[in-house]
Amino acid sequence: MSPTPGPTRSKVTTHVLDAVSGRPAEGVVAVLERRGPDGWVAVADGRTDADGRIGRFGPDELDVGVYRVTFAVGEWFAGRGLEAFYPEVVISFTLDDPSAHYHVPLLLSPYAFSTYRGS
Repeated sequence: MSPTPGPTRSKVTTHVLDAVSGRPAEGVVAVLERRGPDGWVAVADGRTDADGRIGRFGPDELDVGVYRVTFAVGEWFAGRGLEAFYPEVVISFTLDDPSAHYHVPLLLSPYAFSTYRGS
């Protein structure tokens, strides 16, 4: 019998899509933070892959609390020669079930963005 493989994704994942090109946004830097008593504390950081995803984003276990993902979208658009209104997009959310998976997707363009509770 072979050993059971570990989890393929972390408790928090993300997927970034570029609404202008209709393609995944590869190379977007993102930081996951947890709100603590003295402010925000970094939990993990990453960069989206060729499919616009960060599947291993943070530890396998996270405590209940308020978290946020900050996406460096201005830097990403600048790297493509495009000007953007938002230097970063910050999505805050409540992690209230430590056994659940939290997917934080982002649909972006230089002058707008959208998100929702993913699955």
